[in-house]
Amino acid sequence: MTTTTATLQQPSRIAWPSVIWIGALHLGALLALYPGFFSWSGLALCLLLHWFTGGVGICLTYHRLLTHRSFALRPRWLEYLFTIIGTCASEGGAIGWVADHRRHHAHSDEEDDAHTPLQGFFWAHMYWWMKTQEGHSHEPDYLKKWAPDLYADPVHRWLEKYHIIFPIALFVGLYLVGGMSWLVWAGFVRSVFVLHSTWLVNSASHVWGYRSHVTRDHSTNLWWVALLTYGEGWHNNHHAYQTSARHGLRWWEVDLTYTAIQVMRVCGIAYNVRLPKIRSTSSQTAGPTPSSSS
Repeated sequence: MTTTTATLQQPSRIAWPSVIWIGALHLGALLALYPGFFSWSGLALCLLLHWFTGGVGICLTYHRLLTHRSFALRPRWLEYLFTIIGTCASEGGAIGWVADHRRHHAHSDEEDDAHTPLQGFFWAHMYWWMKTQEGHSHEPDYLKKWAPDLYADPVHRWLEKYHIIFPIALFVGLYLVGGMSWLVWAGFVRSVFVLHSTWLVNSASHVWGYRSHVTRDHSTNLWWVALLTYGEGWHNNHHAYQTSARHGLRWWEVDLTYTAIQVMRVCGIAYNVRLPKIRSTSSQTAGPTPSSSS
């Protein structure tokens, strides 16, 4: 990986709300070590909700729909419903998530990238959100700058403000229906699994893997991250074609999130699906800007 001599932005203070919440999820996941809390139904629901909250909520909704607008949903209320699903992944509200990710693309692997691996793998993976960095705080000015479309929507602003109620409600529901087994496995273990799966896109997919396209960052395509994140691990493809709904561009680059978008398109739910016009996907070949495909 290329190194730099630039002086990277230093963190300021610990982001206690995030550290306490995500720390509690990790402590809760340790309860899975107690055999009495295990059940096959809890494990099955863990895997199902990993796809539902991580795959649909984060990869499809927060990332491809809200951040890059690579497709649209109809009726409009579906966008809000899918956003609520995304909040259940415990990665914060959609506006803050989108703002951070758009800033990442604007300054990828540079000083102003919030989770650049130039500060180390652990920083890129998770340490970056443990600190409130100067210029990265989710204050109104920051959200208006990087996610003005979402901030202008009163429903999205409400969901951003009260996003924490949805994962809590999910945890309560899991406990009431399935007891401690469901709470531990489909709640805590699933949340930690989703968090680390998606964080690997920021860390591992900027360090290891292969590059199909020349980009100004260090993004890579990494097959095992793609498996864990339903196609998000084809990260170099994504950085080359940022607004494309499809990330896996070769036949063997499996992209289940794009498959889900295709299914929704056939059902009439998704439209204005944006795809790239690819001249070549040979190694180290840059591509043009994606175009719209309805």
